[in-house]
Amino acid sequence: MTDPDPLVEHVETPDRAATRAAEDAPTGSLAPRLLDYWLIVHRRTWRGTVLSSLLSPLLYVVAMGVVLGGFIEDDPARLEGAASYLAFVAPGLLSAQVMITAFGEMAWPVMGAVKWARTYEAMLASPLRVRDVVHGHLAFALSRIVLVSVVFTAVLVPFGVFATWWAPFAIIAAQVPLGLAFCAAVHAYTLTMLSESGMMLLFRVGMLPMFLFSGAFFPVANLPTVLEWLARVTPLWHGVDLTRMLAIGEVDVGLAFLHLSYLCAMAAAGVWIATRALERRMRT
Repeated sequence: MTDPDPLVEHVETPDRAATRAAEDAPTGSLAPRLLDYWLIVHRRTWRGTVLSSLLSPLLYVVAMGVVLGGFIEDDPARLEGAASYLAFVAPGLLSAQVMITAFGEMAWPVMGAVKWARTYEAMLASPLRVRDVVHGHLAFALSRIVLVSVVFTAVLVPFGVFATWWAPFAIIAAQVPLGLAFCAAVHAYTLTMLSESGMMLLFRVGMLPMFLFSGAFFPVANLPTVLEWLARVTPLWHGVDLTRMLAIGEVDVGLAFLHLSYLCAMAAAGVWIATRALERRMRT
């Protein structure tokens, strides 16, 4: 029996290279390693958003809830249990603001990251994987949504729109699945767009009709039957209805579970599609 040739032992065949790469590959999520990058990005841009984050909710509440609401007097039963139009519209405004923030965070910034600045491509040149990049960006967008929700809720507190002491905390928590559902869906949509032409469709056909007709400003029961049911299948209606029942302190447990299940399923589907879309895009 002869000894193995030491030169042959050190030759790295394709099979050995693949095995070594698999052994060296990280097993846990690397998304937290993107935290410093997103913090640097936010540190450079937060001054441009802080004023709108504070001023927008105040203007919305005063204009829509106080001024316009002063002309509206109706039976609480026709306002889905809210004692006044201000109490009715305020939760809707909060959920609508969460949707707008999600669209703003995941539409043009993602298009820039994947097409213009190629930030995603640079990230994937490191040991980061596609799912780490997707999860890291979604986590950053979700942190922005939580911050917006906290500020918006704090603005609403002095107006006395919450029926219970725990309502503000529950409402902020409810914006997390709502924001994640929108962020993941818009992320997935943007990653499938090869040009900017589809972005106008996203805002004009997707966001604007939901903003106006998903129950934020009036009960969807006021719509014709077909439009009412179309409104009830939109994610914003689920978020608005969940937020409103928490604000007025009349929680239907079964309906709340349905809302949360819908939003969580939408978020999971969006994350899955976004990950596959980015994988395909990086191969082309």
